[in-house]
Amino acid sequence: MKRAALLTVLGLLAACSDSGDASTTSSPEATTASTTVADEPTTTVEATTTTTIPAPPARPQTIDELLELGRPIVLAHTAGEDQYPGSTLFGFAESVADGADMLDMNVLLTADGVLIVQHDLTVDRTTSGTGALADLTYDEVAALDNAYWFTADCGVCTDQPDDAYIYRGIRTGEQPAPEGYTADDFAIPTFRELVTRFPDLPLNIEIKGEGEPALAAAQVLADELVELGRADASVVTSFDDATVAAFHELLPDVELSPSLGPTSDWVLNGVALPDGMRILQIPPSYGDLVVITPELIAKATEAGYVIWVWPNNRDLENYDSYLAFLESGIAGLNINFPEQAVKALQDFIAK
Repeated sequence: MKRAALLTVLGLLAACSDSGDASTTSSPEATTASTTVADEPTTTVEATTTTTIPAPPARPQTIDELLELGRPIVLAHTAGEDQYPGSTLFGFAESVADGADMLDMNVLLTADGVLIVQHDLTVDRTTSGTGALADLTYDEVAALDNAYWFTADCGVCTDQPDDAYIYRGIRTGEQPAPEGYTADDFAIPTFRELVTRFPDLPLNIEIKGEGEPALAAAQVLADELVELGRADASVVTSFDDATVAAFHELLPDVELSPSLGPTSDWVLNGVALPDGMRILQIPPSYGDLVVITPELIAKATEAGYVIWVWPNNRDLENYDSYLAFLESGIAGLNINFPEQAVKALQDFIAK
């Protein structure tokens, strides 16, 4: 894996897995030395040497462990959508290989009630299909090529020459998958498929939409988090206040990020976040309003909150901006180029 080994060497991942001690002891090997003294019985001295080999640091598996790392984290926004095809198993796997600490995703329901991972409410932007996901069955959604419009130079673009679409056709079998992957890794995955593929990584989950569709998705999400044993490994949020409130009623112990209303109240008016909420996920700016300022970061620190930034301006999606965010006190980078973000984090820690 590209950067995972490097991260282990640098010790960037905390050894806080609850799977046991942070070290393992090898089987003792007895070394026997014989000393012979003239005219006396042979005396044998046995020495047993035990070698202790430290286990490699483990990735944090729960949100508490993640927040106790003692360093900022990297989240690859919807699988790092400018570096890899967004919301694909291929993109998630590659971003994890780069060293992302957490899976970031958006979830919603198909017409037949399957919880899927996709950033948009429609399939138009990333696939060759059209239509709202809520109007399509899972079989219709799963057949689509979710890397159809992805390019290496501009992420999702529709005005490039055909050879710019480097992953187009893998889903449909028109070209072979990269080594270690299959055509299914370029489809729109289900939430269950993604969590099953990465059972030990924390999850940052946004429920898309509002109203009844979002409330129905919240119910399915709650059920699947319990069934999959990932409730304590998840942060759940939504822009919609009612959706976050409804999810909290379903699973009150799951970590929540505040929705748009409470976030705005805190940023603009200093109103404390609802009890138990401690992770603010905010952009650098919102319209004409500069959101993230040194004063805001200081206020968050004083209140015991952490800020995970999601740049909503592609000009900020680069190594220099990521490093500047870290140097300003940002605790999480939810970004589109995970490889650059991990490098920025390494350099930040090394200073």
